[in-house]
Amino acid sequence: MLFAHDTEVSLASTAALINTLPGASKSGDDELSTPAQLVQFLDRNEFTGSRTGATEELDDVRALRGRLRELWTHDEDGVVALVNELLQEAHALPQLVKHDHWDWHLHATESSAPVAHRLQVETAMAVIDVVRAKELDRLHECAADDCTAVVVDLSRNRSKRYCDVGNCGNRMHVAAYRARLRGEKVSERI
Repeated sequence: MLFAHDTEVSLASTAALINTLPGASKSGDDELSTPAQLVQFLDRNEFTGSRTGATEELDDVRALRGRLRELWTHDEDGVVALVNELLQEAHALPQLVKHDHWDWHLHATESSAPVAHRLQVETAMAVIDVVRAKELDRLHECAADDCTAVVVDLSRNRSKRYCDVGNCGNRMHVAAYRARLRGEKVSERI
């Protein structure tokens, strides 16, 4: 394990949230367009705490996705500035908690805080670990030419280049194979 378990879970769920954006999703559509889809996303990612199921909650989470995506595209100084901004806005107060089947881990908001604030703070707390470990290169965009999804590379050898959204790795490898058969130069991104 590269980071603490809760950090890895938060990074993966944040990437999954970002990858619900239009263009990054499997369908190409916004995969977080109804309150029911938000509930499914939160359940799938074992996100605990209060939920209202209201349209405002969905709107807040949808608005947050773009800001969180910036964590994958900024340099270290930009990431640090955004992390601090996210934590300050939500009035984060880190504390150790243990609940459900989770052992001790960090929460920095009350469980009654709005879903978007809790997502915002959990992501910021996870990215703190990434910055401190000098591992920001593990957060990057998919290497496929036609994909805008983000990737969290938790592999030991830093080899994950493609997202889990659209079968990009397989598609790009097949394209490279076919190009080699035709004697064409293979893209440097592969």
